[in-house]
Order: sequence, then C-alpha cells, then structure tokens
Amino acid sequence: MILKKGKSVWLLMIGLILCSNFAIYNTNVGKGILPAETNGIVLGSLLDLVILFPILFMLYKRKFTIKMGILLSATGCILARFLIPNDLLEPFAAVTWAGNAIEAALIVFEVLLIVTFVRYLPKIVGKVSSSNLPVIFSFPQAVNLHVKKNPIIHMICSEALMFYYAFFSWKKTPPPGMTLYKNSSYIAFQIMMIHAIVIETLGIHLWLHEKSTILSLILLLLNIYSVVYFLADIQTIRLNPIYMNDQTMFISLGLLKRAEIQFENIELIIEDPEILEKKIPKDTIDFIVHDFAKVYPDMILYIKKPVKVTLFMGIQKEYSKIAIRSDSPSELKHVILEGIRKNK
Repeated sequence: MILKKGKSVWLLMIGLILCSNFAIYNTNVGKGILPAETNGIVLGSLLDLVILFPILFMLYKRKFTIKMGILLSATGCILARFLIPNDLLEPFAAVTWAGNAIEAALIVFEVLLIVTFVRYLPKIVGKVSSSNLPVIFSFPQAVNLHVKKNPIIHMICSEALMFYYAFFSWKKTPPPGMTLYKNSSYIAFQIMMIHAIVIETLGIHLWLHEKSTILSLILLLLNIYSVVYFLADIQTIRLNPIYMNDQTMFISLGLLKRAEIQFENIELIIEDPEILEKKIPKDTIDFIVHDFAKVYPDMILYIKKPVKVTLFMGIQKEYSKIAIRSDSPSELKHVILEGIRKNK
C-alpha cells in the first residue's frame, strides 16, 4: 500500500530531509539548537543522506537496483560535504571520502563506455548502412550490439541522432508510408518556435550580456541547442513514416518517442469514440501530433506484454497501451490487422 501512494509524498519527504539538514547547520536558528557534542547529530544527518535519502528516492522513482542504491548513497556522501560544516564533519571524513571514491569510480566506468562507443563507431555506422530499418531505429540497435546498454550511452545515442537529422539528412527524400503529421500544423508550429527563439536570442542576449556575461552565454547555448533540436525534430518526423515488416511495426514521433511493436503482442484494437475521446490514462503512450487544435487518437492498441518506448534523451519506459493518430487511419488499421493475422 505504501508504494501505491502518490509520488509527491516521497518527493516531499526527500525535500524535508535536505531542507532540515541544511537548516540545522546553515541557519542561525539551527546553529542555536545544536548541542555542544555534535557527533550524534552529524551521524543522524549522515544516516539521513546516505541511507534514508537513497531509499526515498528509489521509492519515488519506483525503481530498485543495487547500482542505483550505491550511486545515491555516494551522492548522499557528497551532499554531506556541502551541507555539514567541515569542522563538524571531520570525525566522519572517511565516510565522505568513500562517497567521493565511489563517484570517481563510476565516472571512470562511464568514460570507458564512451571510449568503447567511439572505438566501435565505424562498425556501428557500417551496421546502420546495411540495415533496412530507418536510421532512428537501426542506429540504437547497432549501438546496443557493440556497446553495453547504459543510460549514458542511451543519452549519447539520442544526441547523435539529433545532430544527424539536424545537419546531415537534408538531401534525403521522405520515403513513402503512413505519416502522423501531414493533417496537422506541426511543421509550421516547429518553424514558428525556431523563429521565436531566434528573435528572443537577438533581443534578450544583447541586453543580458551587459548585465551578466555568463548568463547571456548560457542562454545563447540553450537557444542554439533548442534550434538544433527543432530542426532535427522536423527532419525526423518527415523522414520516418510508420515502418513495418512481417513481424513488427516501427513507429516514431520525431525525436520525442519511438517504439517497436510486435504484431503478435497486440491483443486488441480499440476504436470506440467514447473511449478515444476520454483523457489518455497514465499507462498509455500516445503517438499523436499536438498543435493548435485538440485532437484524439484514431485507435488504441492494447498490448499483451508492456512495450519499451524510448523517449527524449534515451529515457526508456514501458507501456501497455499505445494511442495512435495517423493521416491514414483505415489503411493503418488494415495493415495492423493483417500483421496480427499473419503472426498468430
């Protein structure tokens, strides 16, 4: 029952732990109530940060792994160095340095993964070139084939795809297939966002540069990244209509999300307007282009075994229902039903 409580409860408790430990060592009120012998208080703070904080964070994320627990405990050790004054923390210095050592070891491990990724990049590119799948699917598959699956690698893969579509895909012609965006103003909306960012950059950057050079440079980099992202997203959605082979449907919505759906894993197709026009439930991922008008899915696929969906920055989540709105709903339904029939 505890796990079923709202995630906000765990987030609130994490906030209370961090705020209370900050207040007791870094405010006049907190310093006033500290006893002369502080070792017991400091030990309690370390238990909060090294043990309780990781447990609450994993409850919040609803994900429990040994690696995450170790990483969060090490993060708690580092937080302790910032929250607790050095003179009070000195008797427990070994604990905080252990946290630093763990963090350093994990960073070295991540760097080795990145080196491995770069080392195998020629083979990865060759694998992508020989694949029949769209690049947005074949590239991650080739990466996973040669490099150990890891959140950092997923993130690098996502960024590599963004730069590929933003700068190296403009000579490509969109392949034939069922699209998700042509009956919407999605491309126009993205172009409008690019114009708005460019205008904002020209206006605010010059003004902010006089106030704070660092902030103006940070804003400039964020705006450049945003423009690159929107350009890549436009190309990604143009060049990647729904792709199907005999066993699988490959569907993507720009850089935001993509999924591989096995036909044999589809249990039911829902087309009832009363269901489709309701609010999409949390266990449903939607492949719907949202622009200026409110739209609803043409169908919802009920999945036997949850499908892993890759989101922005390579984050992966599982969903048991998939809502789709396409430019050719009747054709899409026919092809899906045919795929289900062949894979029974």
